[in-house]
Amino acid sequence: MVPASRLARLGAWCFRRRRRVLAAWVAALAFTFVVLAPLAGDFRADFNTPGSDSDAADRVLQERFPDRSSATIDVVWRAQNGVGSAAAKQRIDSLLASAQRLEGVGRASAPEYAPDGNTAIVRLQIDAPRDSDVPMQTGERLIALAERSTGEGVQVAVAGWAISNAQESEVSPEVVGFAIAAIVLLLTFGSLLAAGLPLVTALFGLGIGTTLVGTVAAVTDVPEFAPAIAGMMAIGVGIDYALLVITRYRTALGAGKQPQDAAAESIATAGRSVLVAGLIVVIALLGLFAMRLPFLNGVAISSSIAVLVAALAAVTLLPALLGFIGPRIDRLRVGRAGTVSRGRVRAERESRWLGYSRAIQRRPWTALVAGTAVIVALALPVTDLRLGFPDAGNDPEGTMTRTAYDLVADGFGPGASGPLLLTAELEAGGDRARRAVALLRERVATEPGVLSVAQPQWHRSGDAAVLLAIPKTSVQDEATQRLVDRLRDDVAPSLQRSDAMTVHVGGMTAATVDQSEYTLARLPLFIGAVVSLSFLLLLAAFRSLPVALKAGVLNLLSIGAAYGVVALVASGGWAGELVGIDTATPVPPFIPVFMFAILFGLSMDYEVFLLSRIREEYLRHGDNSRAVSDGLATTARVITAAAAIMIAVFSSFALADDVILKLMGIGLATSILVDATIVRMVLVPSIMQLLGRANWWLPGWMERLLPGAPAAAAVAPAPAPAAEPASASSSA
Repeated sequence: MVPASRLARLGAWCFRRRRRVLAAWVAALAFTFVVLAPLAGDFRADFNTPGSDSDAADRVLQERFPDRSSATIDVVWRAQNGVGSAAAKQRIDSLLASAQRLEGVGRASAPEYAPDGNTAIVRLQIDAPRDSDVPMQTGERLIALAERSTGEGVQVAVAGWAISNAQESEVSPEVVGFAIAAIVLLLTFGSLLAAGLPLVTALFGLGIGTTLVGTVAAVTDVPEFAPAIAGMMAIGVGIDYALLVITRYRTALGAGKQPQDAAAESIATAGRSVLVAGLIVVIALLGLFAMRLPFLNGVAISSSIAVLVAALAAVTLLPALLGFIGPRIDRLRVGRAGTVSRGRVRAERESRWLGYSRAIQRRPWTALVAGTAVIVALALPVTDLRLGFPDAGNDPEGTMTRTAYDLVADGFGPGASGPLLLTAELEAGGDRARRAVALLRERVATEPGVLSVAQPQWHRSGDAAVLLAIPKTSVQDEATQRLVDRLRDDVAPSLQRSDAMTVHVGGMTAATVDQSEYTLARLPLFIGAVVSLSFLLLLAAFRSLPVALKAGVLNLLSIGAAYGVVALVASGGWAGELVGIDTATPVPPFIPVFMFAILFGLSMDYEVFLLSRIREEYLRHGDNSRAVSDGLATTARVITAAAAIMIAVFSSFALADDVILKLMGIGLATSILVDATIVRMVLVPSIMQLLGRANWWLPGWMERLLPGAPAAAAVAPAPAPAAEPASASSSA
């Protein structure tokens, strides 16, 4: 008999009305492609840190010097016969003339010559409100111009944000991750048909979700990397959620249920877990709003949409597809794995996962201490985590930005790739204003760590000026950060008091310093908000105070381990060399924020998957120890398979050329690996064994305040079925 819950009725209705449901999803996909895709806005974002000194400097530039951007596109060249040779001059003049006709490119500065006479640089102003507004086609065209201009003893390269965005790796991480996920699904189910369903639902979610990201970009700022993150989430959670539902469907078929009833049960149980898990992921992502960084808001909305579409597909589209397949879920088998058979309850209870669970429960303290020690050891390198932005010196050799960086560093010094822009506003123009700015230039030039300071550029009113200061050290060097702090804390205040002058230190280098400090200050608030909201949701779902507290603490541990591994890899050495990071590299401040939002939500997925089944077993017979062992035995395979898919998707980003994508992929993959193995398979069963019946304790006053019903309440206590499939160890 079909359970009476609303989710069960939804699953049964989608099964019966499968043609109508499938047509609705196909229509939705077509609508997004045909109607919404052409309405997509441009991907752009404000990467300034609100209230920061660099943000104030950028506002001065926009208001008083609109023709000068804090960011530039740099054209650098080296000539064997000197930068003033006829061959070099002809090539560079032609390049600059072509470049200034491209969209987003403004006027060119006067050439700056290196002391050796063989290297020079011209800075092209950004003819747009922000450097992220420069079209990717412009960057691609500039790269082509630089390559065409190289020759006859002249080497030309270009650098800047637009150039970095235009450089694409030949290897697509998403394609690699999707291919590995398909292999994992095939090994898990042993059936081409069963393995193909999660891929189909994930593709629907990917197509609709990523197209909607473009629609979001039409109404708010969305950075260019947001679609990649949304796509990564759509693939990962889309496959995971479908995997959970399909394994439960196969279990119900093996227990002798009719296909429609099996679909209803899978949505009533696994589907409920999907919705709870998806809601937690969305809460974690929307927690990015607490950071109050505008570019993070677009990422939060985009990724949340992708997750919601994936969850909706798992509870509506998937049962409709199951309606077309019915009992033939294991057709097109590969080998013997995953075959649904009957009368295997005893075999399942004696499975290796059941034996493993009981081994953990026999020595819970040993398992708890050993698992915690491993996580702490992985997290220890986090003390060496240094926030900042890698410069082009970390790009792979042979890329255009790395070539430009090397040319500039050799000719001018490493700091020339990240100049500081100092804005000075005075009460009035005239000689006094010029003397004040001259004194500012002198003070900055004599500051340790400053290589040179260019002549000031004045506003026509004479009461505002901009100075370009070149540090001796690179953007990512800690000495450069200390220089920025000294200019702000010592130099600027003394001149502002004596000369009635307001000085701000800006530019990309100063902006990275500001964002690092801002992120560190707001990160505790962000973490607290996400953990608190997730705690309340778990409390309402499972009606257990210990379960909710344990979930939050263990998820923080697994994320801490991921932070530690990222710090270890970013420090270079043997760990970094494994993924192509040869030198010590600072970690961009938004990476820990992204990682926490994504990982906390995904970790809760596995928590919900596991706890829902343990709770379900506990409601059947009231034996906590047996519920833990049976719950782990029946979910271990699906959790490990889901984790393997996530790890494949995330770790594939280590193949990218961009060091930021490498670090994000490594961190995400590490956390999922730790969470699905040490946390879910060791710490959770050991802690729940130690707590006993206290696992399900909830104060009466708290019970009265909570809305809704427990996550597994839809499953009424009932005797175990007479038969289950051989692959029940993969059920959820």
